Amino acid sequence: MAKPIQVKLVRSPIGRPEKHRKILQALGLTRLNKTVELYSTPTIVGAIRKVIHLVEVSER
Repeated sequence: MAKPIQVKLVRSPIGRPEKHRKILQALGLTRLNKTVELYSTPTIVGAIRKVIHLVEVSER
């Protein structure tokens, strides 16, 4: 079973490629300092790796 993780948007997507903004939106991160709880599946982990410079990840 996938472990729950918390993902927080800590840097603004302004000035970033459109692809990064779409990934953040798909993860549910629409505002700065917003935190979402997701399950650590391969798809989610891959998306987080693409925008790791914009987010902060912690295990729950």
